[in-house]
Amino acid sequence: MAKSKQVTTATFLTLAMFACAPSHADAAQCGTSAAGFEGWKQQFAGEARAKGIGASAISALMAANYATATIAADRGQRSFSLSLDQFLAKRGAATIVARGRSLKQSQAAMFASIQQRYGVPPGPLIAIWGMETGFGSQRGNQNMLSSIATLAYDCRRSEYFTEHLYAALQLIDRGALSPTQRGSMHGEVGQTQFLPKNILAYGTGNLDVAANALNSTANFLRAHGWRAGGGYQPGEANFAAIEAWNAAGVYQKAIAVMGRQIDGGE
Repeated sequence: MAKSKQVTTATFLTLAMFACAPSHADAAQCGTSAAGFEGWKQQFAGEARAKGIGASAISALMAANYATATIAADRGQRSFSLSLDQFLAKRGAATIVARGRSLKQSQAAMFASIQQRYGVPPGPLIAIWGMETGFGSQRGNQNMLSSIATLAYDCRRSEYFTEHLYAALQLIDRGALSPTQRGSMHGEVGQTQFLPKNILAYGTGNLDVAANALNSTANFLRAHGWRAGGGYQPGEANFAAIEAWNAAGVYQKAIAVMGRQIDGGE
């Protein structure tokens, strides 16, 4: 009898979810040019309200512009097709390693605290920090919400960025991000470049502050399988966590190489 009741309740809840969710026909439809963006925003705003997004975030969404520069950048990520040596040279790996070794020494207490808490050594964190923003010097100057909204509208990766758009609206609702927040071409923000959904899941404070960004990055890596004391080169236990950080194989290998060199290896 109890089992039957559980099944009935679960069925009712499932039906209720489908009843409340917009049908595919009613959902905001993606596009491939700026022409449909304003209409899409109107549709998406209605869906966002139904999901409990507040008025301030909806207003921010309606003020978002179609980010032509973001679309151009999304179509032109050619550096990821380079060889590892070419990629390292293009991204200034030698400079990142040299500066990284210095920061590892000057910020030793901070990195020791992060390693104790999350199990992640300084090398890969510093490599990510240097690779993503040049240690905070190049965090981007695009409107974060416009970039994310444009990519959620664009048919190429609409489903992926729709999740990040909802997260961005939640963060704006909470006051954790400003509607005018600046970021990189794909809407990444902070010293190590977090997308909104990852801010919600792993963020530890204002990510424009280096210590917060590095703690958040270590938190992300631990959540994706990082184990204290394990290796992080290709084929080793913790390389999978680096793979979760960025999908490009050449980027993953570059972080492993630079991290090893920063940590004292060759």
